[in-house]
Amino acid sequence: MTSGAPTTPSSPTTPASDVRVRFAPSPTGMFHVGGARSALFNWAVAKRSGGTFVLRIEDTDAARNKPEWTQGILDALAALGMHAQDPAFEGPYFQSQNVELHAEAARRLSEAGRAYYCDCTREDVAARTGNPHSGYDGFCRDRGLAYEPGRALRFRTPDEGETQVVDLIRGNPVFPNDSIEDFVVARGDGSPVFLLANVVDDMDERITHVIRGEEHLPNTPKQQLLWEALGATPPVWAHLPVIVNEKRQKLSKRRDKVALEDYLADGILPEAMVNYLMLLGWAPGNDEEILPFEELVRRFDVADVNTASAFFDVKKLTAFNGEYIRAMGVEDFTAACDPWLHAPRAPWGEEQFDAAAFAAVAPLAQTRVALLSEITNNVDFLFLDEPVHDEQSWAKAMKPPAAELLPDARAALAELEAWEAEALKETVTAVGEKHGLKLGKAQAPVRVAVTGRTVGLPLFESLEVLGRERTLARVDAAIARLADAAAGTTAE
Repeated sequence: MTSGAPTTPSSPTTPASDVRVRFAPSPTGMFHVGGARSALFNWAVAKRSGGTFVLRIEDTDAARNKPEWTQGILDALAALGMHAQDPAFEGPYFQSQNVELHAEAARRLSEAGRAYYCDCTREDVAARTGNPHSGYDGFCRDRGLAYEPGRALRFRTPDEGETQVVDLIRGNPVFPNDSIEDFVVARGDGSPVFLLANVVDDMDERITHVIRGEEHLPNTPKQQLLWEALGATPPVWAHLPVIVNEKRQKLSKRRDKVALEDYLADGILPEAMVNYLMLLGWAPGNDEEILPFEELVRRFDVADVNTASAFFDVKKLTAFNGEYIRAMGVEDFTAACDPWLHAPRAPWGEEQFDAAAFAAVAPLAQTRVALLSEITNNVDFLFLDEPVHDEQSWAKAMKPPAAELLPDARAALAELEAWEAEALKETVTAVGEKHGLKLGKAQAPVRVAVTGRTVGLPLFESLEVLGRERTLARVDAAIARLADAAAGTTAE
């Protein structure tokens, strides 16, 4: 039984500088939001304790690893505030550079009698046990086999006693040793498996706290036995709750939107994403949620993380993002929108974009968008030659008496001396009253004629920026379209 529980990050008996956590992703795809949450929790522990965050790239799966995925990990972490310029950051280390240490650990286990070679196949075990799904039966334990190609190295699990895992989140779960099979630590070709490589790397990097997803919990007693067999004190463990979708299914890249890069490309601010991910399984207390990362770190204790699964609520994330957008200075908001105002994301040419026009409407847009990507549809009417008409909006707004109201509105607007928002509003209000309509109903046909949509920025401020000539030309085009539709209906 494991004895002597290591101290927690906040324990006064653990010097702050001794706390070393790690994040160890595999470069085999886009950066999963679950990985981002794990990284942030490790980062928070390192920052709060004055310790070290170690980044290790587990790149031993040569068939699936790609350099661009490694760079993607570095870029994603940096976007969330974790980067080599911070003194708490160490790495990246690469697992592939430690293969000799892995092999040496396997040799040590074999020479110490803590592991043995086995030539059994899965079919051999099934034939002996009569169960194709049974675990290994220990057949080769005492055969004294030497290494030959094709023979795996198995760890000799103790027959008696139990292994207690010190887990800051889940208490101290106990695993009877007789329930743990003699597991493989090196394959038939001599290459160490993940369990051993992971332990050796953690030992080499002096990791004191392993904070990772709960899917790794079943491996933990095996890894703890390896730590002890190699003569080292196991780390403190903390297994984070799984992240699920709205159907309470574990987030899956085959079914759900899980790539951090995709959310950032949609216009989720990194600060909002950090804030939201920190609340997946943990709460800062006092019913507060929107907090700067420094304050989240100050309050964070991994021991307070829940064991229940955490719901990744995209709507809540979007609402968080809207709060962060509205809290920005206008200049910062304008700068943040820039990628969506130019090629390749913007549907208008560079020569059509008017920075002064955007600056004029940016404060209006800032109060209405929840994603930075929404800025494009909110301002495209300013930069396209013709508005993009949403047909549902057209059908809703252009019902009677739109065909009569628009010509009257056009005539009244054309006579305005001052093309200013307040005068524009008063003019459309008066035209609406003439047709028995309140302003909300009266402005709808004008809005759709000019912007193409029923929802958008405040209409009259938008018309002021768009200008008299372009506004009247679009109202004329809408009047002509309505006339053509009426003529077609009459002809039928």
